[in-house]
Amino acid sequence: MEQTLVIIKPDGVVRGLIGQILARFERVGLKVVAAKMTQVEKELAEKHYPADRDELWEGIGKKTLENYKELGMDPVKEMGTEDPREIGFKHIRKWLHEYISEGPVFAFVLEGPHAIELVRQMTGHTLPVKAAPGTIRGDFSFDSAAIANAKKRPIRNLIHASGNEEEAKHEVSLWFTDKEITSYMRAEEAAMLG
Repeated sequence: MEQTLVIIKPDGVVRGLIGQILARFERVGLKVVAAKMTQVEKELAEKHYPADRDELWEGIGKKTLENYKELGMDPVKEMGTEDPREIGFKHIRKWLHEYISEGPVFAFVLEGPHAIELVRQMTGHTLPVKAAPGTIRGDFSFDSAAIANAKKRPIRNLIHASGNEEEAKHEVSLWFTDKEITSYMRAEEAAMLG
């Protein structure tokens, strides 16, 4: 059994997608063990997107450079650099802090076998324009690097899902205390896990 953090970001909340997104996860048998609506303060945004995750910021910078290349855009003209870490850390990180705190979010913890991998598959590609139909991003968003980069903001992709077991453990404990996480048996668990 695994636990993973999922956050419906401000664009998903204001569009009224909480119920539809939750229903998808529950339909496959994942169990909601903690949930809350919250306005993300600067301190939590800093901890969720911390400065010390060099590999994350470099990876995001590389993805941005790939998107720019696909779009025929000049990263030096648009961002003032073509250094992936600088793009990720200096620009994208700032945009992500602003994005996650621009309105309320709905954060929840899902539990189940292979929960981390299953949730990532269900959310779809981080670029909604590349997300497969049937995934959350593929069904509910059309944002792209071209639109986001032109507006100097991150891609509005509706949802965050922990990327791996280490990240999930860190993020769950960052967003929820042990007392906020419940344990119970869903009615169909015996049939699905028996």
